[in-house]
Amino acid sequence: MRTKLIALLLFALPFVAFAQTSPEGRWKTLDDETGKPMTIAEVYKAADGTLSAKIVEALDPKAATCSDCSGKRKGKSTIGMPILWGLKPVEGGWGNGQGYKPSADTSFKAKLVKVTDGGNKLEVTGCKLVFCKTATWVRAD
Repeated sequence: MRTKLIALLLFALPFVAFAQTSPEGRWKTLDDETGKPMTIAEVYKAADGTLSAKIVEALDPKAATCSDCSGKRKGKSTIGMPILWGLKPVEGGWGNGQGYKPSADTSFKAKLVKVTDGGNKLEVTGCKLVFCKTATWVRAD
């Protein structure tokens, strides 16, 4: 009986570890300059099995409308707006996807998204050409 229990625990361990390090859930995005929460973003599994993220709530009234956006996004609500998509499993987290930052009206390559601080923070590294920057999101759940 003890051997079966140990075998079951060893079998389940990778699934428990993945659940703790999955970025799926709700995250507060922070303003680059002030560090104040701007929006709540939801990271979810898309129909094709990749991870995506969209804005589901504006915590700062300035973040509710895409006033700095251009083209078809200009003046539109940010609620429901995709901000990460096409993220695939990579070493250390999820990556090789695309992203969009409404407050700067800029698209970027989502190089790496990884959970840190025991599941309480999400580091989102985006690159444009050879220049990369990491933003930290804080768990909202």
